[in-house]
Amino acid sequence: MRTIKQPGTPVAERLQWVEARGRAFSFTLEAGLPLLEAACRGFAAEGFTGGVLNFGQGALGPFGYVMPALSKTGENAAFYSDTYRPAGVTRTRLGSMTIGTRDGALFFHCHGLWIEAGGKTSGGHMLPDETIVAEPFEVEAFGIDGAVFTAEPDPETNFKLFGPVRAASSGARTTSRVFALRLRPNQDFAFCLEAFCRDRGITRAKIHGGVGSTIGARFTHGGVTEPFATELAITAGTIAPGASGALEAALDVALIDYTGGIAEGRLVRGDNPVLMTMELVLEALD
Repeated sequence: MRTIKQPGTPVAERLQWVEARGRAFSFTLEAGLPLLEAACRGFAAEGFTGGVLNFGQGALGPFGYVMPALSKTGENAAFYSDTYRPAGVTRTRLGSMTIGTRDGALFFHCHGLWIEAGGKTSGGHMLPDETIVAEPFEVEAFGIDGAVFTAEPDPETNFKLFGPVRAASSGARTTSRVFALRLRPNQDFAFCLEAFCRDRGITRAKIHGGVGSTIGARFTHGGVTEPFATELAITAGTIAPGASGALEAALDVALIDYTGGIAEGRLVRGDNPVLMTMELVLEALD
């Protein structure tokens, strides 16, 4: 399996997780607000302080983002590009977001694909402090209660990364047993989730949100992304028994690599290791 050497020493715990409760809901982002504020308002209206969401077609402007890039200093295995600020209204195609806290304030981690006003198709990592909702659009959200994604320094990757930590209950109405997860580098995405479910007797699960990166990508339709640094959003994901009866993760994703290449499809199980991180919420259905 492909691996990328990180600048720091790997920690023993390769999957950071917190069990919590959660609930799915939808809401409309309000135009004229910063994307972070609009998203947080939607969660607060349902009694949640954070969680994850997925979206399709939407409108943003002003808009700022970065793409994956090679590291210029060697302090990280990969880094970010300079900031892009396309003129006019950018139309999103899809995206996934994690809402949590950073330095004591609400923050998000969001990857997606979009089409700029001039017709350029691009994608990457949205900047919370430079992105405004241009027109109202609906999102599919999943709030979590009893856990929060918090950005903390990660010595292994030399980044400050979201990871789940325990939190006091907000008293929000919930319907499901969930796990807030963060996968660490150089382990296969699908196999890691399958093992997590198998160890806890979970036979069916659904993924909500899903923001992270893989070391390139290999797809079941035969497509290959060779450039190693990607920004990835999960568009759909389930874990359920396959034809043999063993658990299999079906992970549909969209990504952009550091050369600007875009790819979408279902990941091959066993051949898609995590680059920096992969954060998501797993809902137990059984």
